[in-house]
Amino acid sequence: MAFDGIFTRAMTNELNELLLDGRVMKISQPYPNEVILTIRKNRHNYPLLLSAHANYARVQITNIPYTNPPVPTNFTMVLRKYLEGAKLVATEQLGCDRVLYLSFVTRNELGDRLPLKLSIEIMGRYSNIILIDQATNKILDTVKHVGMDQNRYRTLLPGASYRTPPAQDKRDPFNDPEKKYLELVQMYPNKDVLATQLMRTYQGLSRQSALVLASFLHQDQAETASFAEFLAQTKQPTPTIFEIEKKLAFGIFAQPKTVATFTTLSELLDNYYQEKAEHDRVSHQGAKLIHVVKKELAKNKTKLSRLEKDLQTTKKADGYRIKGELLTTYLYQLKPGDTTVTLPNYYDEERPVEITLSPQLSPAQNAQKYFKKYQKLKNAIAHINEQLRLTKAELDYLESVQTQLELAAPSDLTDIALELRSEGYLKETQKNKKRKPKLSKPEHFLASDGTEISVGKNNLQNDRLTLKTANKNDYWLHVKDIPGSHVIVHSNEPTEETLLEAANLAAYYSKARASANVPVDYVQVRHIRKPNGAKPGYVIYEGQKTLYVTPDKTLVEKMHQ
Repeated sequence: MAFDGIFTRAMTNELNELLLDGRVMKISQPYPNEVILTIRKNRHNYPLLLSAHANYARVQITNIPYTNPPVPTNFTMVLRKYLEGAKLVATEQLGCDRVLYLSFVTRNELGDRLPLKLSIEIMGRYSNIILIDQATNKILDTVKHVGMDQNRYRTLLPGASYRTPPAQDKRDPFNDPEKKYLELVQMYPNKDVLATQLMRTYQGLSRQSALVLASFLHQDQAETASFAEFLAQTKQPTPTIFEIEKKLAFGIFAQPKTVATFTTLSELLDNYYQEKAEHDRVSHQGAKLIHVVKKELAKNKTKLSRLEKDLQTTKKADGYRIKGELLTTYLYQLKPGDTTVTLPNYYDEERPVEITLSPQLSPAQNAQKYFKKYQKLKNAIAHINEQLRLTKAELDYLESVQTQLELAAPSDLTDIALELRSEGYLKETQKNKKRKPKLSKPEHFLASDGTEISVGKNNLQNDRLTLKTANKNDYWLHVKDIPGSHVIVHSNEPTEETLLEAANLAAYYSKARASANVPVDYVQVRHIRKPNGAKPGYVIYEGQKTLYVTPDKTLVEKMHQ
């Protein structure tokens, strides 16, 4: 199920129960189209996420920590001006549409009562968050401005009159005295066809909701009771993540292929969207970093291919030497102006070999030409092998950075950008030159027995953690031959269980996150060293042992501090 009208109704009921009569204590806008209102009720703070993201638009209470930007946006300032300290007096849905209204009451500068309304419209790329003065029905501001040139019917700009989204020519399932569904059940006995007709008839039904409703209506009981039972689920939902057509989806109904169930809808959405939304934010905010790494990877892969071809060419070196020696030995048989000559190869049981000659050169010069080709290729071998070594090291490094970007949270991008600048992949700006770089700290975890475990999230963190912070008797872990994080167990005698938990962290924070039976090397830090001139994050070690684990997200979350 998507965040359709039925899910919106269920969320409206959940927010009413938890937040009604609460007060807005704090307002932040961590991302361009997402706002968090911290609402306090019964001595508890509820971070209410309002998202107008094109792909992940939603309303929910979230427990995912967000970093507030140092400079607030204009929309944030308007919300703070009007809503800080305001009381939430109503949470309502527009019909059965994906529009949620949060009504607030506050006081203006003169102390007069000021009713305000936040309209959260969950409509894909048209999603928006709109602050409205209810007394005048004027828009105070929106998270996305929509001018008349973009939408003639509905201008969404400060000062414009607020108009509701265009109404659909469909029935509200919560207000259908004619009970149109009874007619549809009789006309369409096939469940899939009935679901399609229900979507065309009723507002707020996604395909998945319509299929569930069709199943309810085909039960062996009165259709009216089934319809009422379906609608009642919005008051007593079963927050569920389930599998459908090999993809994960979420909804408020129990499903055959249930993956997980949750206590609240907000908890469900946190679980479902956390990685998806975070990955999208990293893709958006780290677009420049991702582009630079991909470009450098492509360039080095091309260089590697060319070097490998050159190395194949150098294998002809001995052939040139042999031809030069044969020409020198049988020089008396050569005539000026010859273009080819066939000579017995005394290196290969006197088998005849044909040698191409340049008619402009003398026999002796032709022999010298082959010796020069041989010497040139022989000299090139050492250079090509060195370039191959450097290029492969460069590829390994760039692949490690690419893996870190794939696993990164938005807060990790600053460190990765710093690393790429220090390695010369990004240009230093005047702003960056003046600012003293500050590296964030590694992630902190606790094993089951209380042992501390640290995980580096990027190469600079990895270097500092392994080479400067860790004790020489601590244990170091890393996935075998795969890009990933350095993991340090802060103990000189960790238990086998602790090592397995640390190995799970190493596998989870690596390119092998989605794999099973991942090999993880472990060794004491004293056996780790960094070669001179090596790239960030690169170390060598000896005397290691290997564990095999399958990454477990639940275990990682349990250990995280």
